[in-house]
Amino acid sequence: MEQDKIFLEYVVKALVDNPNDVKIDRNVDEMGVLITLTVNPADMGKLIGRMGNTAKALRTLLRVIGMKNNSRVNLKINEPEGSTRPAMSASPTMKTVDEAMDELKGI
Repeated sequence: MEQDKIFLEYVVKALVDNPNDVKIDRNVDEMGVLITLTVNPADMGKLIGRMGNTAKALRTLLRVIGMKNNSRVNLKINEPEGSTRPAMSASPTMKTVDEAMDELKGI
């Protein structure tokens, strides 16, 4: 079934300004389904969203579709050539992994 690919193509093309540049590859192996997504570099911000929320939401929805079909679905978003990611600065609102785990445990 390629429902995951059809779903992703529909949603991503609706989000971006250059829908003709959307390219989706789907590979299945013993680990599950890997969907690789490539979009126009100008559309990366729309695809990722603030704080990565749009990309996270897409991954969550793809996992739900995968569960329905008894498969593990992962999404890889290809970074445009020549792009640079801004360095993550330690802000006062960011927590370490240990602090976040303690918070989850209710400590």
